[in-house]
Amino acid sequence: MDDTAEDIVFDADGVCNYCTEFLVRLDHFVDPDPAGRQRKLNALVAKVQAQGKGKPYDCIIGVSGGVDSSYTLMRAKQLGLRPLAVHMDSGWNAEVAANNIANLVRGLGVDLYTHVIDWPEIRGLMEAMFAADVRDVEVLYDNALAAVVFGQAAKHGLHYILAGSNMATEGMRIPGEWTWHKLDKRNIVAISKKFGGPKLKTFPAIGTLKYAKHILLDRAHWIAFLDFIDYRKDAALEELQRDYGYKPYAYKHYESVFTRFWQGYMLPRKFGYDKRKPHLATLVMTGQMTRDEAMAKMCEIAYPSQRDLDADKQYFLKKMGWTEAKFEEYLARPEVRHDAYPSEAALWEKLLQLYRKLNLKVGRLRH
Repeated sequence: MDDTAEDIVFDADGVCNYCTEFLVRLDHFVDPDPAGRQRKLNALVAKVQAQGKGKPYDCIIGVSGGVDSSYTLMRAKQLGLRPLAVHMDSGWNAEVAANNIANLVRGLGVDLYTHVIDWPEIRGLMEAMFAADVRDVEVLYDNALAAVVFGQAAKHGLHYILAGSNMATEGMRIPGEWTWHKLDKRNIVAISKKFGGPKLKTFPAIGTLKYAKHILLDRAHWIAFLDFIDYRKDAALEELQRDYGYKPYAYKHYESVFTRFWQGYMLPRKFGYDKRKPHLATLVMTGQMTRDEAMAKMCEIAYPSQRDLDADKQYFLKKMGWTEAKFEEYLARPEVRHDAYPSEAALWEKLLQLYRKLNLKVGRLRH
């Protein structure tokens, strides 16, 4: 981590606040005692099974074709759960990701629900985001995925969404200026309207109030499932490859062609943000990689080879219908903040503060 994160602070020993914060969060979210972690896992499995009794499924698991979500699906099935695998297809799936998902659901014998966004619609929304010069074009995918998994949970009357998010490989905080509020439907709609984008038809957007409804009324729980086990990415990858013919990617979240080109090239070029830094730093902090190994990777391009990078660039230009000149002009323009356009980020913060206060009061009453 370095000063591309605007709020970074180093102590007298050269340790940054991102690392110290990560250790606090790791201690809070992950039980260091294997026996304690196993008890918590057993309790979670029992709750999921009890809530799903008499239903075709007992939980929802979003799958992207990446290691984390694939391993979540595999372990859930091994533990006796009956998940519905859910995938959101934005039109940018890498072929290897589609094959990984197909092999996994077939090998595990689980049902798969796929929501496909109409390509002209998602392309139009992306064009609007690019025209707006905002930092987080991927808010489109993240928002749609949340809408799909919460929607499927509500449809089937399920309370548990088991996610592949985890402290072991992505626990370090992403700097706030590198990303945006993922549930900001108002921002997506406003940007699309301002820059001539489409109305939302097949895009399953979710806003703050809809999310609150899922949490408070539908009693949906988004669970970071891998924090309940001793998750080590190399071991997980080995098991997936051995048993399900899984094909790995060069970096985290590279199962989408757009994501790998955006995070590996466009984001660093236009905004100066390299998401490999917190991802690799997390692996260093959890002992899955040495700092020297991580520093060596940061000296390389975020691709297996220049040839792969060039291929993705040409794929992006062709799929979006862009010329090289339009691409370079976009990269040269300065950033415009998301909140320069209508947003519900302020509403989210107010509701979050209220929720925390109410939770604190309930906690005190229980004691």
